[in-house]
Amino acid sequence: MDRALARRLDARFEDVLRGPARQRHDQTEIRIGAGDLVQVLTALHDEPELQFTMLADLAGVDTGTEMQVVYHLWSSTTSDWLRVIVEGLSRDDPRIPSVTYLWAGSEWMERETYDMFGITFEGNRDLRRIYMPPDYTSFPLRKDFYLPDDAARSPGAGVRHVERTRSPVDAAPGVLRRTGA
Repeated sequence: MDRALARRLDARFEDVLRGPARQRHDQTEIRIGAGDLVQVLTALHDEPELQFTMLADLAGVDTGTEMQVVYHLWSSTTSDWLRVIVEGLSRDDPRIPSVTYLWAGSEWMERETYDMFGITFEGNRDLRRIYMPPDYTSFPLRKDFYLPDDAARSPGAGVRHVERTRSPVDAAPGVLRRTGA
């Protein structure tokens, strides 16, 4: 762990961090709001003592109450990876500035996050579906994503939540394994 990095980040961004920098193994984590994204990531990228010049990954998160975007950054100035979590995005209309002005390769990562979570990256010049068909209306990695099951073809037509499991109706006795007390 690079404890000096955590101290530098806490001192440099004390007015915008949502809590102190946290560290575990070879990773340091900071949390910020969407309004501070441009300021913080530009400083992380451009300032000589930080120089986080490589964006390794960008991902969306649906906590169930809010949306988040997570950036994984690397710098030659530290042995730690940096995880920047942008919190507080609305689930109804999640929007955040694009970081393609810093890392051109983020265009595809932002497209993937848009496609799977519905997070709009303002300023991305090619924000369109990358996996799902263009006319698809849902976002498969959101917690409120529903899948039609076999009951959808029945007269009652049903939709079940993707995380709710159901036992087979026609299973022979003794086939299903019981768990619990």
